[in-house]
Amino acid sequence: MTRTLIRGVRVLDPDAAPGTAALETDGDRISWAGTAADARERAAGAVVLDCDGAVVTPVFVDAHVHVTATGLLVDGIDLTGCRSPDDCLDAVAARAADRPGTVLWGHGWEEDRWSPARPPSRAALDRAAGGQPVYLTRIDVHSALVSSALLDRAPAAVGAAGWSTEGPLSADAHHHARRAALAAIDSAQRGDAQRAFLAAAARRGVGVVHECAGPDISGRDDLAALLALDTGVEVVGYWGEAVATASEAQALLAATGARGLAGDLFVDGSLGSRTAALRAPYTDAPGCTGNRYLSAERIAAHLAACSAAGVQAGFHVIGDAAADLVLAGLVEAVGATSIAAVRAARHRLEHLELVDEAQARTLAELGVVASVQPAFDAAWGGPAGMYAARLGAARAAAMNPFALLHAAGVALAFGSDAPVTPVDPWGAVRAAAAHSAAVSSVSVPVALAAHTAGGHHAARCADPLAGRLVAGAPASYALWDGAGPLDGAAGSPTCLRTVQRGRVLFDAATLDRATPAP
Repeated sequence: MTRTLIRGVRVLDPDAAPGTAALETDGDRISWAGTAADARERAAGAVVLDCDGAVVTPVFVDAHVHVTATGLLVDGIDLTGCRSPDDCLDAVAARAADRPGTVLWGHGWEEDRWSPARPPSRAALDRAAGGQPVYLTRIDVHSALVSSALLDRAPAAVGAAGWSTEGPLSADAHHHARRAALAAIDSAQRGDAQRAFLAAAARRGVGVVHECAGPDISGRDDLAALLALDTGVEVVGYWGEAVATASEAQALLAATGARGLAGDLFVDGSLGSRTAALRAPYTDAPGCTGNRYLSAERIAAHLAACSAAGVQAGFHVIGDAAADLVLAGLVEAVGATSIAAVRAARHRLEHLELVDEAQARTLAELGVVASVQPAFDAAWGGPAGMYAARLGAARAAAMNPFALLHAAGVALAFGSDAPVTPVDPWGAVRAAAAHSAAVSSVSVPVALAAHTAGGHHAARCADPLAGRLVAGAPASYALWDGAGPLDGAAGSPTCLRTVQRGRVLFDAATLDRATPAP
């Protein structure tokens, strides 16, 4: 195998020896790490990459994505820049004229930022689309605007939970509409979308993604196609479907090829769509406490079944009432199995935005991973943000408590929840270190670890050196040019190269300086 020697870099690894400025890889492993002086002695016979001033990090892991849904938006309608209902309708009309006879996909509308602050009616959407099927997800993907033509393909949505005659659909009605929209995507379109997403992730220094699939999100065929792709980006698949027995857990895991029965197994919804389950009503919707999609009994049964089978379980949980249900289920699972079985399964919770100190201590004791999204706070936190509008300033200030979780000993794994927020690992590191509530911030090194080694831990990776830059670790790294959050800079460094297990996934033109050593 050809050895590659990378010199003149700043190696970001907590266990790197002082003065480490070079890495050597041989095949799919890091074979050596050391000083610039020692690197000179290892140059003979190696391909030498001189990267004076560059930074090398472990490859980033995005611990929560939806690959196909995000990839479809590469050629979809981007509604994130809309500032009014008319902007949204104009974007739909333009795409309908450009793509007659197709299902129109769009994402990113956020009525809270619009004037007037309301979504367009279904009748207005029908007129803009000229009768074509339309599926437009809100920024949180927990509700969607759909046209009458799409509903003709999803008759089960009519009258289901979350149904609206004129406004956005949520809950079960939304799930039916999403299935109809996905059914219109053929295998070639799906493959193109998946490859587009994974290539874009590699360009951002991401070498591993955790796909959070499930019957209400994508489907078994979609997950199977994604797991069969070979782009070099490692896909860890999760399937969000509840089971009642250990044998059911093992059978479902085998049938889906998933790593665990976790991810977006919905206990509740989102704050933006007012479907996250709360103890007390929404400030801007008195009487509304959100949705509860799973009973306490089903949550406990799923956790107990998966713990007994040695299968990783998990849930989507955002509101404090949803957290209460999951914590109670974990305690029941301990009683039904053992604390050792629960800890060994390394169950994970997605989002976990409203959790208190006592709950954090329990989660740490039970070995639960918090798979969280710092970009949520950057987008919606702060006294003037959407969270404060939904919950009031006091409750909103306690959201996304990264420091509290870390201090309690809960393992953190960072992700984007793309397409909810973009795949932007350095942006997530920056957001975690500059939380809108300073008490919830974590240091940049802690944030970097959560977005690298933390993702491997969350996926129950068997390699203890995954996410590290030391001899014997996988040759999975990203090279960066320029300052970034580690230097207090506001922007993100530029990715020069992404390598996953020795395979180059992305290489910028600036790295043409790699040369064989004499």
